[in-house]
Amino acid sequence: MSEVVTKKISAPKIGFVSLGCAKALTDSELILTQLSAEGYETSKTFQGADLVIVNTCGFIDDAVKESLDTIGEALAENGKVIVTGCLGAKTAMDGGNLVRQMHPSVLAVTGPQATQEVMDAVHASLPRPHDPFLDLVPNAFGVAGLKLTPRHYAYIKISEGCNHRCTFCIIPSMRGDLVSRPIGDVLKEAAALFEGGVKELLVISQDTSAYGVDVKYRTGFWNGRPIKTRMLELVQALGEMAQPYGAWVRLHYVYPYPSVDEVIPLMAAGLVLPYLDVPLQHSHPDVLKRMKRPASGEKNLERIQRWRETCPEIVVRSTFIAGFPGETEEEFSHLLEFMREAQIDRTGCFAYSPVQGAAANDLPGMLPAELREERRARFMAVAEAVSVARLRQRVGATMQILVDSAPALGRKGGLGRSYADAPEIDGVVQLMAPEKISKTLRVGEFTKARIVSAVGHDLVAQPF
Repeated sequence: MSEVVTKKISAPKIGFVSLGCAKALTDSELILTQLSAEGYETSKTFQGADLVIVNTCGFIDDAVKESLDTIGEALAENGKVIVTGCLGAKTAMDGGNLVRQMHPSVLAVTGPQATQEVMDAVHASLPRPHDPFLDLVPNAFGVAGLKLTPRHYAYIKISEGCNHRCTFCIIPSMRGDLVSRPIGDVLKEAAALFEGGVKELLVISQDTSAYGVDVKYRTGFWNGRPIKTRMLELVQALGEMAQPYGAWVRLHYVYPYPSVDEVIPLMAAGLVLPYLDVPLQHSHPDVLKRMKRPASGEKNLERIQRWRETCPEIVVRSTFIAGFPGETEEEFSHLLEFMREAQIDRTGCFAYSPVQGAAANDLPGMLPAELREERRARFMAVAEAVSVARLRQRVGATMQILVDSAPALGRKGGLGRSYADAPEIDGVVQLMAPEKISKTLRVGEFTKARIVSAVGHDLVAQPF
């Protein structure tokens, strides 16, 4: 009697690396969702994979170098590499494709937002597994697809591209003009994420304040209800949707337009987190004019003060550029004084980087690299002093903390974040061991904690 041996055919395996910002991360999630739906397995390692996909960043020089180095490493360890993302759309000095020039052996190169092009390249080099059914994707969120973040928080991208032409930025040349997602699609994805257990939804885009401008704020539909494609209505709907789940909604990349003022009362009412990520970049009107910033005429200091009057708990995060071409010592001093007066809670700063293709490179008055870096350091010294002082004001307060790490159920403590802390870019809350032996901490759940001290950019808290 013959013995029948059934051998399971392993699925093709694809190594995947995602570099850059949260917007690139959501592009990666779309690609990974499609790969999983088609039966491919994915891996974070190069060796043993049938091919590797690298989603790149091309915004500043350091990001370009990291992306090119990662592509080179993937080629050395694996040999079969597909490149996508912003660097894939970047041209070299002679007008050719930069990635192709630096790494001519890559299998394919695409720009950002190119899920189908990436899949076409995968199919050409690694035919999809034969499976007539699209099975449910493990670790996914239904229509929201696969996520690369921890399961308790997720990014949701509401638009692509940007209509602004800031002189230091090349993003529009890589990602195009603003294209807002239909509001019904955004809310459908958000509902799937909340239903799947997400406790913090981070709203991202290139310009969140401009959501719907390209479609003239046309009316969309959600659950049969008409709703305008506009930031205010979107934030209101997301906040209402999050409440039954006890979840947070956090807003990123919000330009300080007057229309943003309408969102602040929603924060004061507890519908969304009192947190705004506002990329101000500078304070001096002449520098802002050279930057061609969209809100350069607005009085940002007065606007922030009004936000705090409406919602005293609001936390403002921002990014700035030091050493922009033509920046005088007087203009830089204006920026330092703005920081002291505006009391920005969380701040990042870049020394100006002459990114290839940026219009600002042609402005007169390019500063020496040493001076740019020196000004960045001086700025961060002021920014850190402001941040530390504001953190110390929280000592003694009771705060709701979202737990990110809790080894052994947090019996010896863990790490979490308050509403003032976005993942990866802000500080954390160091959680001490709970006072009660019966108290446990679980990743993805909230806990109440009393702030006992401030250490650098972080807080230390006692759960209870």
